[in-house]
Amino acid sequence: MAEFSESTRSLVLASGNQGKLRELDAMLAPVGWTVMPQIEWGISEAVEDGLSFIENAIIKARHASEHTGLPALGDDSGLVVDILGGAPGIFSARFSGAAADDSSNIRKLLAELGGLPESDRGAHFYCAMALVRHAHDPAPLLATGRWNGRIMEESAGTGGFGYDPVFWVPTHNCSSAELPAKVKNQISHRGKALSVMMEQMAGL
Repeated sequence: MAEFSESTRSLVLASGNQGKLRELDAMLAPVGWTVMPQIEWGISEAVEDGLSFIENAIIKARHASEHTGLPALGDDSGLVVDILGGAPGIFSARFSGAAADDSSNIRKLLAELGGLPESDRGAHFYCAMALVRHAHDPAPLLATGRWNGRIMEESAGTGGFGYDPVFWVPTHNCSSAELPAKVKNQISHRGKALSVMMEQMAGL
């Protein structure tokens, strides 16, 4: 049963999403943590059958820890659009179907919001993180973050991933995909959740 120590501050990221890996590694590496993707162990994706972001984050973390014997960080995040009743929500990555990718998801989202005024395009990104020290950890560390904005009428920018090109950031007057990576990591839903998580991790 793996535990953290001053000399082994490593954890498995319970995701195959390279965008998430880049962002988390950029934020954790400067404070001495090594993040390894579960793909290095050839682990299949967990069955995300929870009803919330938090449930799925815990499921993913336990799945990765069980298959590696190492502490694991589960991150479940997505886009919540008010007028769509919270969709795509926990189904953000596969919003447009089983063969979904970022482009098809964005096309479906823009089609569903077609013709709606700015006042009806409110949305936020939400991130839930769960850190387990072992697969049966009865007290996982939990953290959440929310990033408010709205959905644009067309894509702009080439940075980030997922829905970033159509997520308008009112505080910076641009899309999330147009933000420098360092700025995004500071203000995003994932950045906020990780900041809370890192405060808890400091005591491990």
